Amino acid sequence: MRSVRIRILAALLIVAAAGAVAWQLMPSRTDYGKTITVGTTDAVTSLDPAGAYDAGSWALFSNVFQSLLTYKPNGAAPVPDAAKSCAFKGSDLRTYVCVLRDDLTFPSGRKMTAEDVKYSFDRVKRINSDVGPASLLGTLGSVDAKDLTVTFHLNSPDATFPFKVATGAGAIVDRERYPKGGLRKDYRADGTGPYVLKTYTKDKQAVLEPNANYEGAVENTGRPIRLRYYADPPALDKAWNAKQIDVAARQLPPKVLAGLSPSDPGQRVIEADSAETRNLVLNVRASSPLHDPRVRQALAWLVNREQLAATVYEGTADPLYSLIPAGITGHTTSFFDHYPKPSVTRARALLTEAGVQLPVRFTYGYAEGRGAAADEAALLKRQLETGGLFKVSVRGYEWTDYQKRYAAGKLDAYAVGWVADFPDPDTFSGPLVGSDNSMKNGYGSKRVDRLIRDSRGYADRTRAAQDFDQVQEQVAEDVPVIPLWQRKEYVVSSEDVGGGQNLSDGTGVFRLWNLDWI
Repeated sequence: MRSVRIRILAALLIVAAAGAVAWQLMPSRTDYGKTITVGTTDAVTSLDPAGAYDAGSWALFSNVFQSLLTYKPNGAAPVPDAAKSCAFKGSDLRTYVCVLRDDLTFPSGRKMTAEDVKYSFDRVKRINSDVGPASLLGTLGSVDAKDLTVTFHLNSPDATFPFKVATGAGAIVDRERYPKGGLRKDYRADGTGPYVLKTYTKDKQAVLEPNANYEGAVENTGRPIRLRYYADPPALDKAWNAKQIDVAARQLPPKVLAGLSPSDPGQRVIEADSAETRNLVLNVRASSPLHDPRVRQALAWLVNREQLAATVYEGTADPLYSLIPAGITGHTTSFFDHYPKPSVTRARALLTEAGVQLPVRFTYGYAEGRGAAADEAALLKRQLETGGLFKVSVRGYEWTDYQKRYAAGKLDAYAVGWVADFPDPDTFSGPLVGSDNSMKNGYGSKRVDRLIRDSRGYADRTRAAQDFDQVQEQVAEDVPVIPLWQRKEYVVSSEDVGGGQNLSDGTGVFRLWNLDWI
């Protein structure tokens, strides 16, 4: 189909040479400046960087806001964006200094200053939203701002701090437009990123226009973009088939993804390895029936990942047996080593030892419209109720309500997808199993915290692998989470849109500016 289109255009060019009238048949350059519409099922929790720590919100943030640092496609280390330069001062990895660009302007027309950077970081920590990114800045003690220089003082060595600066947690806001002690309530955003948010309708769409004042690492700020949000994968698939969108990203139904082929006519299919994972998170608080680690270990003996990946996800996901996914330094198979195959006998023995009444009853929550979450919950319920050891009450919730419920400890078990914040194993450890982690399940381990802290002391990240091995071994024993699967990244676009191959990768950046008409 692609080669046929090229031949047609060539023929039109020959006709155009014969007379000006024929030129009317050719598309004008204006046609190629039209809006590209992108569909997704990832919801936006908040337009305020202090109030969101999820893929949908951060996808928008990486286009509307700037951080001091960012990532080139498939980059392993962050590069300057709002900053001219950043580096650790000294060898103890406790002082990080950035020099800000002097040509950055907020939508209000006011120039960005180092004070705005300090304000933004301080604000994230001060607000400390239950569903925000404050936990990512746990090693940040204080921030100083002088002229164009920002100095971060860390309370412990942290070689991963530059990675965290480059995330949505480091998004720089206009200190005159964002309240110090609370989240911004309107549906507007004032950033200095490659795009300006023109309009936003919750759960419907975000309209983005290239930011003419942008200065930073992105060379071309791209085409106008309309992000459309869909309630679930079938709705996204329906919109794609009706040609209401030009690009479908995150997530078409597994059955549709399994049937995609790069040779399909009329569309482009990008399939790439991804570090996206999903874990079954278990509430370890004393108020939960899953408080006893032997009960959680029993659950781990009943999960059948192969069945889950093959049936619910149609082979588009691979079984995962560790916190850190394949392809990332520190990946192991700790859960396979401890729980190699489902065993009702092993599970029953643990529950008998724990002295709990059977069946153990607990609640399982999932987010409605998020991938195949409902089908996944139904299959996990059947697996976990095998042998009559557990009785699982399953219920789906709207995305924002779901986050608030598990953050408040109102669910005993809940499945959460995890997209890498940055290309380092630290993003799969501290935020998931460190004390005060973003999973909000009440888990804390002095040994795990020490290992995570020690791992951050290595500037050479390969030297941290041993610490991450031990973290995953401890987690397999404590079972605050049960790894389920790791899946690939799929982007489907019309044949007239290019750039989908760099739209998303393991760096946590969603590059809408890479999309273009061809």
